[in-house]
Amino acid sequence: MSATVYFASVAFDRIDPDATLPARFLRVLERYPLTDMVKGRRVAVKMHLGGNLGYSTIPPLFVRLLIQKLKEAGGDVFVTDVPWATTEAVARGYTAEVLGAPILPATGRADRYFYPVPVEYKSLREIQVAGEIRDSDVLIDLSHVKGHGACGYGGACKNLAMGCVTAATRSQIHALQGGLTWQEDRCTHCESCLEACRYGANRFDEQGTYHIDYEACHYCQHCANACPEGAISIDAEAFADFQEGMALSTRAVLSSFAPGRVLFINFLLHMTYLCDCWGLTTPALLPDIGLVVSEDIVAVEQASLDLIRVEDLIWQGLPKGKRIGSEGHLFQRIHGKDPFVQVRALERYGLGTRQYELVEVQ
Repeated sequence: MSATVYFASVAFDRIDPDATLPARFLRVLERYPLTDMVKGRRVAVKMHLGGNLGYSTIPPLFVRLLIQKLKEAGGDVFVTDVPWATTEAVARGYTAEVLGAPILPATGRADRYFYPVPVEYKSLREIQVAGEIRDSDVLIDLSHVKGHGACGYGGACKNLAMGCVTAATRSQIHALQGGLTWQEDRCTHCESCLEACRYGANRFDEQGTYHIDYEACHYCQHCANACPEGAISIDAEAFADFQEGMALSTRAVLSSFAPGRVLFINFLLHMTYLCDCWGLTTPALLPDIGLVVSEDIVAVEQASLDLIRVEDLIWQGLPKGKRIGSEGHLFQRIHGKDPFVQVRALERYGLGTRQYELVEVQ
């Protein structure tokens, strides 16, 4: 059976607040029995709050409208993300006063509040699921769609797999990618790689040799992407393993929620070359599309990717001189990784279906 995915477009036919995306978002939410879903229950709204000078995360207005609806339906609502992001959220206008709900670190301020879920996949043996997520009754997966260097695409799966776990688990999932290689003959010692690493996991010694502390490294590949000479590369053979790890992590996060207690919302607005975790915002890769909502994570991810067309690419959204491939989805052409790998894995693990009916809400 196919899943239902509701779609609200940014396209408008008249100058009227009622014809805009926020109004349509409210009408999409009215399609769901929110009272049955959340009344008397603790509701976690998981979103990416961004960081540093990033400004392309979901606008606070949409978060506030969602929270108002959830509270009207009787839910005890809070917003959550990884600890470091919650401390910086105010810079992007995310405060309890603006949103109408408290903002809590998903794994506690010290990143020690979690529940271990065993898995068996290569070097990945355990998913440390965030305590605030595990202890909630309802989960709203509120995601901003964008490109991602390690998996091609970041949406609902990435928001849960990497944002609802501890830093240790994120590091273990990233470690599935393989190692980092430094090419001395291409390096100009500009130190862009050092500036890009928020974990202090890399350095040059007195002889100018590049070193990585793999105990501290989170395999986020920010160093590789920041290098203007391409002197740092990552073993490309294992990126599918990283995507498989994301699917397993997502399954672990969702395993504690009863049917009808999870809703997936993907915003296809200001979609950028790189993930919001970089703490910066580049020009949009594509025109704004709108948002999609479903109770099926596989369907909402498939629909999001299907709405993105190669012919709509805005070249200004790519670094100058960036070349892209000629085959596959737009994000695959840009990042060299098939974004459907994690979607197929989610389906294989029984989390939903890639078959969907797209219902547009005016």
